[in-house]
Order: sequence, then C-alpha cells, then structure tokens
Amino acid sequence: MTRIVEPEAGPRSKRAAILTAAVDCFGEAGFDATKWSTVAERVGIGQTALYHYFESKTHCLLTIMRLELERSHDRFVEATKGAEDPVEALRAAVRAAYDVSPQEVLQMRILQNHMDLLSGTRRSKREEAERVAARQLVQVVERDWTNLLVKGMSQGAFPLRDAQLLGSSVLGLIVSVWRWYRPSGPTPLAEISELIEGACVRMVAT
Repeated sequence: MTRIVEPEAGPRSKRAAILTAAVDCFGEAGFDATKWSTVAERVGIGQTALYHYFESKTHCLLTIMRLELERSHDRFVEATKGAEDPVEALRAAVRAAYDVSPQEVLQMRILQNHMDLLSGTRRSKREEAERVAARQLVQVVERDWTNLLVKGMSQGAFPLRDAQLLGSSVLGLIVSVWRWYRPSGPTPLAEISELIEGACVRMVAT
C-alpha cells in the first residue's frame, strides 16, 4: 500500500484547520450544501487562500475520505495486533470501529455518503491521486476483515464459509451505522457498538 506523503505542516500552515472546518461543514450540512467560501470563513482566511492547499472542494473531500480510510485501517491493525483468539480479535475490531471522537464520526459519515465518488476517474491529477489512494485503501480495509475471518476459519473458531463475502457483510453492517447515527440522538454509541459487536459474532461464529 502506497500512502500519499502529507505536506509538511509549518507553523503558518492552514491545511489542518481547513480539513477540520471542511469535516464540520460537510458532515453537518452536507458536501453539496456547503459553499467553499464557508470553509474559508470558518478558518478565518480568504477563499483564494484555500487553493494554496486544495485545488477544489472535491479535492478536499477526497483527501478527507482518504485520511479517514487510513485512520480506520491503522485502528484495525492496532486493535487486533497480538490477539490470538479469533473471536476476541473480531470483538476488538468491532469495538475499535466505534471507539471514535465526534470529529471522526463526521469523517465516517462523509466517507459513507460519498463512496460513489471513488468509482469514476477524475480529470484533475491531484483529485485522481487522492481517489486512487482512497480506492486502494478500501481494498486494504476489506482485506483486513477477510483475513481476520480466514484466520479464524483456519483455526476452527469460525465455520467454513466464503470469507470474502462474509467479511464484506460484516463490514457493511458496521459502517452502515454512520449513515444514520447522530451523537445528539437517543441511542448512545456505546450501546450501538455492543449491539453490532454481538451481531457480528453471531454472523461469523455460529
């Protein structure tokens, strides 16, 4: 997996602040409803200054999606590292998926709402580089879950099934939450995590 090298963040760089403001705007109001100028206003810079960091609103969106996929993959690896029992590894991976900050909730909502953007080639080289990197990361994340299940099946902890299909089903269940979950809603994320964790174990281990 080849990662995009992030630009050096000097003391005067506004890149991180732009990404944070964009996540807030895209996650709360929606990408289409957010004006590029609104992001600039939140950061306290002129709209033209945005183009020093991102050549378009879509370039910024694709960067957010790629960064979220990197975070999700790294979190999965960290959570399952050294886990010998496949069931416990599965539980740890699911719990890690929901052990997130409010900002990360928005990032995942943005990612799930715009997955279709990864399927079509972009004319801009910088947008295309982010799209390709994000698409590769999707494949890495899917492979993470498939390999976890293959290991469990090889150890006799999980019944033998189509691991790729089952992994896609488990991952689909986990990420579907971000389309409807709201931190201000009636159901705490910890309760959702516990429910999904149990459902995934039943799907895989029985």
